Amino acid sequence: MLVQTLGDPAMMAHLGGIETAEQIAARHRRFLALPPTEGMFTIWSDDACVGTIGYWETRSRGGPVYETGWFVLPEFGGRGIASRAAAQIVALSRAQQRLASLHAYPAVDNGPSNRVCEKAGFTNRGAQPFEYPKGHVMLCNDWAIDLA
Repeated sequence: MLVQTLGDPAMMAHLGGIETAEQIAARHRRFLALPPTEGMFTIWSDDACVGTIGYWETRSRGGPVYETGWFVLPEFGGRGIASRAAAQIVALSRAQQRLASLHAYPAVDNGPSNRVCEKAGFTNRGAQPFEYPKGHVMLCNDWAIDLA
């Protein structure tokens, strides 16, 4: 699934371009090494793997927070799959009882991902520069949800 998403120019259009095979392999190793308070998951619909979603600890505005991100294959888009997966990530990160908020940073021009945030109950805290991948700065919305 990582090759299908991270290696696809259309899927990575809002994220600075595709990753190389070596970068994808390194990312997979990092995902496998995540601590139990974080996680990456495949998204399934009707017995088909249709994407990935996860949450991990990062820093935002000076403090620790969870961040989330997802991919859903284009042929499965528009069905609410990503919104339902995001709601499950909210529940999982909330159950950790560790951090105060969960954030998502979709590019301001990534309409589908911004709608996912809205449908999953996040609040848009405004646009800000965001570096992803390293060396590529883009303008993203800072969507946040309180985990208390």
